[in-house]
Amino acid sequence: MNKLKHFFTKTLGLSDTLFELFMYVVMGVMTTIINIVVFYLIEGVLQLNYIFANVVAWIFSVLFAYISNKKYVFAHEDNQKTINVKEMMSFFSFRLLSLGIDTVVLFVLVKWLHQQPMIAKIISNVVVLIANYVFSKFIIFKKPSN
Repeated sequence: MNKLKHFFTKTLGLSDTLFELFMYVVMGVMTTIINIVVFYLIEGVLQLNYIFANVVAWIFSVLFAYISNKKYVFAHEDNQKTINVKEMMSFFSFRLLSLGIDTVVLFVLVKWLHQQPMIAKIISNVVVLIANYVFSKFIIFKKPSN
């Protein structure tokens, strides 16, 4: 990870903030792929309810997102070798909020605007991606003030 950061910040001249944003987008795309693939398998292949599929897809993608955001995006490390329970609870709480946002957007697009579930899922993921960045950057993995 340090070599990648060095390449982008020193060789290409990106600021630390732009590198962080770049990594968030990369990990966000990977998280979104996990979310959409699981959603598709449950809703499209197994023909189960789209809300149920959304919740299961959320569980898989949030687990991946926590690890990737902590390790690769915000490089948030504490000196303890144990899991930071407060940080993890904060992450999952805000992701639960974003699940609510995701579900409401999905419901409105499918039930009220008669959009196909997969198209609605992609649109809701864009909304959630933006909300999750704000939550992670400014609340969950906020760097301590000096």
